[in-house]
Amino acid sequence: MTVVPVSPLRRRMIDDMSIRQFSPSTQDSYVRAVRDFSAFLGRSPDLAQPEDLRRYQVHMASFGASPARMNMAVAALRFFFKTTLGRGDLGDRLASVRTPERLPVVLSPAEVALLLHCAPGLKHKAALSVAYGGGLRASEIVHLKVGDIDSARMLIRVEQGKGRKDRYVMLSPDLLDLLRQWWRVARPRGWLFPGRDPAQPISARQLSNACHVAARSAGLDKRVSLHTLRHSFATHLLERRTDIRVIQVLLGHKKLDTTAIYTRVALKTIAEVQSPLSLLKPPPLV
Repeated sequence: MTVVPVSPLRRRMIDDMSIRQFSPSTQDSYVRAVRDFSAFLGRSPDLAQPEDLRRYQVHMASFGASPARMNMAVAALRFFFKTTLGRGDLGDRLASVRTPERLPVVLSPAEVALLLHCAPGLKHKAALSVAYGGGLRASEIVHLKVGDIDSARMLIRVEQGKGRKDRYVMLSPDLLDLLRQWWRVARPRGWLFPGRDPAQPISARQLSNACHVAARSAGLDKRVSLHTLRHSFATHLLERRTDIRVIQVLLGHKKLDTTAIYTRVALKTIAEVQSPLSLLKPPPLV
């Protein structure tokens, strides 16, 4: 196998990201973004001038790059210029792209029940039930350990979730029963949901595929992903009058604004609001 040498400049950028404990996926994305910019430039990226950055963003836009991809490039190049090169003035010239705001897809309780019923196997049913029952992200589910299930306090410990923060979510009796069924069948000792290699957890891709299979089997005509179960968890709590700040804590959101989007999809709550039109009184007849 041929080992591709890493340039001193790239090594410095990787070291800068490692110092700040960026995740491996973020490091890969940032390195790829700077490499793509260098390919466009035709020379080392540390030789870039302000007009080069503008030309690159025009180039990306003209080829239909999505807002997410353009903003990833902006974040990577800003880090590269400001942190690795100490040229923050260049990074500041990059324009962020406004991302279209879309409301999350939410399933009704009946649709969630049907999807879970159609899960392909007990392991996947239990894992998908954790996604809905506790509002966990895919990365949080796959890294659950058997010891994270606290049946004495009826809690699930989420260790080092997004933002490297620990938190607890509730463990319902029904979910505990289902997890116990899974444990009796598989006897997992480390990871709660091991992969094909018991020493490794199930992958997020495998879990996502299981969710798509369940959605197709259930005949759901919505755009369903594993994250849909997390959205449904938050929305259904809000519709049952759970305080939004409690939902924020359960989801592990840093900002309340992130959680507030569910107020726009809690249709049951919206439907129960009385319109001011119904409060109008007809004028007296003359």
